[in-house]
Amino acid sequence: MGLDTLNTMPVELQIALKGPKGEPVDLFRTVMSHGVADLRPGYVDEEARSYTTTLALPSVQARTIRIFEGGPGFGRVEVEGRKLGSKAIEDLMAAVRRILNLDEDLSEFYALIADDPHLSWAAAGAGRMLRTPTVFEAAVKTICTTNVAWSATVRMVNALVDNLGEPGASGARAFPTAEAMASVPERFYRETVRAGYRSAYLHALASGVVAGVFEVEELEIQADLPDDEVASRLLALPGIGPYGAAHLMMLLGRHSRLILDSWTRPKYAKLNGRKASDTTVQRRFRRYGRYSGLAFWLYLTRDWVPDATAGA
Repeated sequence: MGLDTLNTMPVELQIALKGPKGEPVDLFRTVMSHGVADLRPGYVDEEARSYTTTLALPSVQARTIRIFEGGPGFGRVEVEGRKLGSKAIEDLMAAVRRILNLDEDLSEFYALIADDPHLSWAAAGAGRMLRTPTVFEAAVKTICTTNVAWSATVRMVNALVDNLGEPGASGARAFPTAEAMASVPERFYRETVRAGYRSAYLHALASGVVAGVFEVEELEIQADLPDDEVASRLLALPGIGPYGAAHLMMLLGRHSRLILDSWTRPKYAKLNGRKASDTTVQRRFRRYGRYSGLAFWLYLTRDWVPDATAGA
């Protein structure tokens, strides 16, 4: 085996699956936490119970990684391409921690649902929302899910990645940066991405982030901001309405808003046995306080991952 072959063999790293206060983390439930996780460059392999994506890293060329289950309490991270230096490994593992949302403290939520017949199952490690490497990526993908069929969302995101994403060592591309998206004219979004009315929003968002008008990454860093302030800032972004703001807040670890849309309303009615107004649904989950949106989401998505106690 030659030196070049050795240098290009996948590197495998290990990461502990536990929250800030030792909470358990169910890796596959995190991977399956929402549909946006399966938009490129992300890919969910349900059979292999793994998550693959391509990361743009500050110190090296973009790398494709695969995250899958390791020994008890650990996940494994397989990295394609040449051997990484210590700084690149540090940057990559920080990105993995962010993607798996390992720094969100869910201990209070788990205590709250411990005796709840509808949600106690989640305390075994569910409730972490798989994140994108940047808030900007989450905002773009959220705009691409608004008022459109899922197939069109997939088409738009694929076009963005294929045309503007940084190529990695394996040939796969990372999600485009704000700089890359701002560098093309609005007509690119209409003609190539075929984003329709969203074209103006996508171009304005990217341009605003580059110009410093929209400081979207600060929304994750500034944990002391009240939810109402975060919601207000999100609603000020081009193309983000009440649904988009609630969706982004969930990905930011702010769970006080319920995502009420064309999928959640019928799913709730199916599980509940009858339709209910938004006000009625909000009243039912109000008992969970700042976790009401998370409780609602878990109630709806429990069946996304089969478990032995699903009928309990």
